Amino acid sequence: MTPIEVNVERVSGDEGGGRRHPNTCPNCRSHFRDDELRHSLRVCAQCNHHFAVGAMERIEQLLDPGSFVEVGGDLRAADPLAFVDLKPYTDRLLDAELATGLGDSLVAGSGKIVGRPTAVAVMDFAFMGGSMGSVMGERFCLAADLAVARRMPLISVTASGGARMQENILALMQMAKTVGAIDSLREVGVPYISVLAHPTTGGVIASFASLGDVVVAEPGALLSFAGPRVVEQTTGEKTAPDFGRSESNLRLGQLDAVVPRRELRGELAKLLMLFSPAEDEPTGDNEPLPTVGSDDNPIDRVLGMFGLGRKRG
Repeated sequence: MTPIEVNVERVSGDEGGGRRHPNTCPNCRSHFRDDELRHSLRVCAQCNHHFAVGAMERIEQLLDPGSFVEVGGDLRAADPLAFVDLKPYTDRLLDAELATGLGDSLVAGSGKIVGRPTAVAVMDFAFMGGSMGSVMGERFCLAADLAVARRMPLISVTASGGARMQENILALMQMAKTVGAIDSLREVGVPYISVLAHPTTGGVIASFASLGDVVVAEPGALLSFAGPRVVEQTTGEKTAPDFGRSESNLRLGQLDAVVPRRELRGELAKLLMLFSPAEDEPTGDNEPLPTVGSDDNPIDRVLGMFGLGRKRG
């Protein structure tokens, strides 16, 4: 009897070279319905992979229901360079707006987290790779101005591939513009909390995204000026497997904490309670500070979670 040979071929990556379905986990290949992903905050229930989140859905995840009020929503990018690559810049803007329902790559405004007011600036990578252009920079500055005017913290959530090439020097100038907005916050003592999502690269990581009084990131996010492929091509050297990832940045002191998405709203609420007590709460400004590191003090326990500590004097 002739033996039958059976060859099993396992194809890595997408079958047949096609594009992976956006609801399929790239790590464990688990597939989810839209409602399942939304219920799980777009975190894989099998391997904890963090899927991308749109700006409006992120705001829904973080802010109290019905508390968000947008600013600068009517702003749209111009085309002063009449830029054309494979298609005109104006066509790319229109396609991005139709696909995402957004006017640009950042949504700004104000809202509340567990009742505490905060200004927010949330990026959406789906809008032209979360690129930083003149409207994105202006919206961020409007959020910062709102925080200064109302003396409330500013929280940003970034996801960006860098500056928008179609706006050339106008896009690069947003780096200086947003850094100036952060300086205005610090001049009046308004806290700034920066949340870094995957990916945060280029001009965004090189400007306002890295300047938070507290900087936290989601697990596994790529956080670097240039990605590993570009670095390897430029230097001719192989990068570490975790190059630019959140965990590597935390180990090197670039972050205060890596916070899973399911815990992010709670951790932001704790920070807001530390930085901006409610009007009817005592601030403790006239009371002596407790001993740093005391296990009985809840504030020090929270600060310790972020690698921070309070000092006397």
